[in-house]
Amino acid sequence: MPVRSMQLTTTVVEPGDSRMAADVQPLLHTLRPALTPEACAAFVTEAHAQGLVFLAAYDDADGRCAGLATYRVLATSRGRVLFVDDLVTDPGRRSEGIGARLWEELESRAARAGCERLELDSGVTNGGAHRFYHARGMTVSAFHFASPLR
Repeated sequence: MPVRSMQLTTTVVEPGDSRMAADVQPLLHTLRPALTPEACAAFVTEAHAQGLVFLAAYDDADGRCAGLATYRVLATSRGRVLFVDDLVTDPGRRSEGIGARLWEELESRAARAGCERLELDSGVTNGGAHRFYHARGMTVSAFHFASPLR
């Protein structure tokens, strides 16, 4: 199937913007199916207050949201980092270059913010995402450990 040529416009979507519920939350739901609309709205408000940025990619031809990246800039003991929390493409639009375009925008934003690198966590079974990240020169540099609290 040929990849169609497209122009994308990336824009930051803030809590309270109607695009948050219409465009951002459905894409977040594809990554986190257990996240109810109410829980997602609460998450958006709290995470935004903690510095999370919601970067949506809109297809200029039809105006639809084709992908989403969420990120925050962090000062760490290892230097300034742009940490990507989520990167998702509309499932019906995968392999069209949308993720790559969002990635380029994240790199640009990281450079403008004085970051030394991009970092992210990826589920151990998400091989497709791992191929995408490796193709962009990312390496596995750490293990992320988690322990549920009772």
